[in-house]
Amino acid sequence: MKEKKAFHINGYLGLVGLIVLFGIGIWAVFIGNESRSFGLIFLGIVLWIVGVLFLSSLTIVGPNRAKAVLFFGKYLGTIKENGLFITTPLTRKIPVSLKVRNFNSSLLKVNDSDGNPVEISAVVVFRVVDTAKALFDVDYYLDFVEIQSETAIRHIATQYPYDTFNDDDLTLRGNTTEVSEELATELQERLAMAGVEVIETRLNHLAYATEIANAMLQRQQAKAILSARQTIVEGAVTMTQMALEQIENGQNIHFTDDRKVQLINNLLVSIITDKGTQPVINTGDLSEK
Repeated sequence: MKEKKAFHINGYLGLVGLIVLFGIGIWAVFIGNESRSFGLIFLGIVLWIVGVLFLSSLTIVGPNRAKAVLFFGKYLGTIKENGLFITTPLTRKIPVSLKVRNFNSSLLKVNDSDGNPVEISAVVVFRVVDTAKALFDVDYYLDFVEIQSETAIRHIATQYPYDTFNDDDLTLRGNTTEVSEELATELQERLAMAGVEVIETRLNHLAYATEIANAMLQRQQAKAILSARQTIVEGAVTMTQMALEQIENGQNIHFTDDRKVQLINNLLVSIITDKGTQPVINTGDLSEK
């Protein structure tokens, strides 16, 4: 099905035409027919019937509303303009809302790409843009949007991990904007057959499932500690190397290998430890020409 424009004329002009039509019918039957001619009587009755049929086809379309016109089961088109109109007689007018709608998905429990169960939900903002597809290509487009939205959310959640400590990785928690955009793209592909346009999607709930929340918190803490320690060690090695180079070059001092190892060990311990260090004065010879 594809939306098309239905036949309709301005209702106020149509009412003026119907009044004229009824007036001609009254004149033909009662006033102008002095000889009681069967032809004029028949013409007047026909004009009345036509007027009644078109009068019954009057329809009102409100703002952000549309009406699909069906003639004995055949789709004739859709009226999207606002106002009073006269359309094809003996037709059924099905109202359709064109307003922007919000859909809040239920809380879903799915496994991320690492296999960890997470709880996730999203808000989907959409509207109908093709009334023919929305009414006739799917059974009930609101239910279709709900089911397809939850299916798309589940699929997107399984493509990414909940969180990692690598800044280059795309994660559900750290890249909500990118994940929401990809969700909107996939959802638009799914809902195109229902004549629905996805305006925006946004994750509104994301957390580890309750049964593993404590364990994953400890795992996150352990990864954070390891990541911090790695940064500290890398910085300590760089600082120690710079200290040795500045001592040897600036003071013209040359350490033996044993003294270098001892000095490196002391510097690394001083930098890496999270407790205060006790200074030790060494009165021995620390250099060797």
